[in-house]
Amino acid sequence: MSDLCIHDIFIDWQKIPANSYLRDIEALADTECISLQAPVTFLVGENGSGKSTLLEAVAVAYGFNPEGGSKNYAFSTYDSHSELYKAMRLSRGAQKYSWGYFLRAESFYNVATMEEEYSRGPGGVPQHYHEKSHGEGFLAVMQNSFRGHGLYLLDEPEAALSPQRQLTLFIEINRCVKEGAQFIIATHSPILLALPGAQLLSFDQGKIHPITYEETDSYRITSMMINDRERLIRRLLEEE
Repeated sequence: MSDLCIHDIFIDWQKIPANSYLRDIEALADTECISLQAPVTFLVGENGSGKSTLLEAVAVAYGFNPEGGSKNYAFSTYDSHSELYKAMRLSRGAQKYSWGYFLRAESFYNVATMEEEYSRGPGGVPQHYHEKSHGEGFLAVMQNSFRGHGLYLLDEPEAALSPQRQLTLFIEINRCVKEGAQFIIATHSPILLALPGAQLLSFDQGKIHPITYEETDSYRITSMMINDRERLIRRLLEEE
């Protein structure tokens, strides 16, 4: 789509050291190009499959702080991001975004703390995210920071949200997409994955490949639990 901010993600493996752990991530190893074909791209797959590693690298390559926030955030509490971003090139479209946000559940506390510090400056409006519950603060960041014509990278946003709040985020994402925004989201949420028109990329089976909503483990396992709970639980307990 010509109106996307990022069209393709290129990885030059010659810039990755031979002994790097990145080469042991099956889905990423030898992947040279990932094409984004919709305003919302979901990265799905089992824990450790490389979703967050890729998302983090895209964020840093685009200019975001590794721990999260907007491009204006510049802080570091623990330098843990991989060198993948150094080998990455982002193919950008004609759409130029002046705003964006990288949000990850695991470092939200650090971002909320820095927001308090930054807001003390001239014209700052403190949001006091630490005074809210984790989930409410997480959602407040999204509602305050998401707008049209922006790029948003979200790493497992459902981790802090109840199913009801996930539905609220679902609506927020859809609203922003209608206003020209682009999202790349790593998630296990069957609620978020149901967003109409989204591109789903699976990191399972040793390679990155497109997948349908009904083919995701998030959908299949949730569906089994809802529709055939007793048989599923009996089978699980019998395997112990």
